[in-house]
Amino acid sequence: MNSGSSKFQHSPSPSGVGGVKKVVLGFSGGLDTSFCVKYLGEDQGYEVHSIIVNTGGFSEEELKQIEEHAYKLGVKTHTTVNAIKGYYDRIIKYLIYGNVLKNNTYPLSVSAERLSQALHIAEHVKTLKADAVAHGSTGAGNDQVRFDMVFHILIPGVEIITPIRDLKLSREAEIEYLKGKGVNMNFAKAVYSINKGLWGTSVGGKETLSSKGMLPEEAWPTQVTKTGSEEVKLRFEKGELKAINDKSFAHPSEAIQYLQTIAGPYGVGRDIHVGDTIIGIKGRVGFEAAAPMVILKAHHALEKHVLTKWQLNWKDQLAQFYGNWLHEGQIMDPVMRDIEAYLESAQANVTGDVFVQLQPYRFQIIGIESSYDLMSSKFGKYGEMNTGWSGEDVRGFSKIFGNQTSIWNSVKEENEGK
Repeated sequence: MNSGSSKFQHSPSPSGVGGVKKVVLGFSGGLDTSFCVKYLGEDQGYEVHSIIVNTGGFSEEELKQIEEHAYKLGVKTHTTVNAIKGYYDRIIKYLIYGNVLKNNTYPLSVSAERLSQALHIAEHVKTLKADAVAHGSTGAGNDQVRFDMVFHILIPGVEIITPIRDLKLSREAEIEYLKGKGVNMNFAKAVYSINKGLWGTSVGGKETLSSKGMLPEEAWPTQVTKTGSEEVKLRFEKGELKAINDKSFAHPSEAIQYLQTIAGPYGVGRDIHVGDTIIGIKGRVGFEAAAPMVILKAHHALEKHVLTKWQLNWKDQLAQFYGNWLHEGQIMDPVMRDIEAYLESAQANVTGDVFVQLQPYRFQIIGIESSYDLMSSKFGKYGEMNTGWSGEDVRGFSKIFGNQTSIWNSVKEENEGK
């Protein structure tokens, strides 16, 4: 194949008013999006503008290399967005407020990331007044739905182009095409697929393709290098992580990154999630999320001390729905703003220190200290002594508290005896 294009040649895209049509491409620098640049630019006649949205998974050097790669492929412009703080403010903050774990296991690492990326890509389309938007999703996963749905809502009327999905391309076909275009990049497929971000790292491999199998030690991006145990103190203010071991941070995203450096080498927060995809099939994926898991469990422990029974009850119900709806890409649904308002309101007294003991492959919440602690001994000690009521008070309360059920049973017995 000398041109690399004949197999995929479609009719060139017609020029818009004033020249060639613009397309904004969500770009990662990998095989799929590299194919998209060449296909859209050289075969379809678009002016390609690539954008990468960093949600905590790239170093500055990696971002620089991705930018260089994009320009070598032939993009007109390349934009790098540092979305880490915005990702926290818009999404992660509420996942912490709600102690959200999908299926009681997974901290929504990738699904939350994709929504942040989709929002920024849509804004870039508006800024450039582009005619089309493109992404490299296949037709087999959740991401295609998340990206498409956000684009339909925020940039209605803008054409959505998905070459990998539409052409049903195999990895081998993409490699052949790019080699035919003279593209020189690393085509070797990694044994494990890794997606790193601020709120955790997903890991996929042959072990996650079936219902049985655990990822081997060498598959985890963060290796276990710490031994023994270590106690860390997490300081929350109105539900947000503000300090670790008395080290304060200007923004909670920085505290998350710092905690990851402490907890990650212990190998905590590793697991395999089994869940229902948006498209109706079951999926399995490994993940490591040391900082997210420690934060969620620490935050929940603090809440159990400072919130009332019914605050906790309603938070649990709303947060479960919030996490599921977010996972399915519905971040723009106005009900999400309503739930976020409740979650934020419920954090008013969630201030205090949580003490966590880290050990290889596990961690334990030691306890909390908070001026809002409802377990204060001045109100009594459960199972031992009370200071706010007498035994006679409880006797009367118990009778009244069960009064309606007593009436129901009495009426039932009378009717059954007739």
